[in-house]
Amino acid sequence: MTDPTTPGWPYGPMLALDLETTGIDPETARIVSAAAVPIGVNSSTSACTWLVDPGIEIPAEATAVHGITTNQAAEDGRPAADVIPEITAELVRALTAGWPLVVFRAPYALTVLAREAARHNVDFPAEVAPVIDPAVLDKQVDRYRRGRRTLPALCEHYQVRHDGPNQAVEDALAAARLAWRLPRVHPQLAALDLATLHTQQQTWAAEQAHGLQQHLRRTDPTATVSPAWPLTPTAT
Repeated sequence: MTDPTTPGWPYGPMLALDLETTGIDPETARIVSAAAVPIGVNSSTSACTWLVDPGIEIPAEATAVHGITTNQAAEDGRPAADVIPEITAELVRALTAGWPLVVFRAPYALTVLAREAARHNVDFPAEVAPVIDPAVLDKQVDRYRRGRRTLPALCEHYQVRHDGPNQAVEDALAAARLAWRLPRVHPQLAALDLATLHTQQQTWAAEQAHGLQQHLRRTDPTATVSPAWPLTPTAT
């Protein structure tokens, strides 16, 4: 078992990122709100939050999830062209400092952000690493557990706070709490350095995607699940 006094990634700073968007397809979804929350740094460092005017109608289905309407985003939000550089800069700042990004179901959020960056001619890192994805970690260490594996469900299972599902700041904080809790419940995760943990998650995510695809093909022979992690590469 890992000595709890030994420094390691579970004891260092992190940046938790969450996005609320217009839809479920990361190739076309636009960001409506976002939060980047520093974890494990001095108390004067606060969360960065953004309300975004995506420049398109926010579907009713998306509003039903996060509560942000098209009118609200247009009246109170800032243009996406102004916000996307700021979100990306926070991500780059953390990675440059060696902080891991905590992103629940990273391939969705990071792909959305990468596509938004391309849409608005913002430079995006060629490699985003290291990333900590509690969804991948949980599935790897407890793969046969029954039940849902949504962010609220994982918070309930690991007994960590989640103060507001589908609110960017609260979802980011919940993901960070999971990233703190998981290596303490499963110390084999804490024993890995960040670079190894990132590489392992790439392997684990691909295996999990293959398993899900095999399951889906029981009823839909054409079902495909991308193995890409932590984001989907741009099609060439």
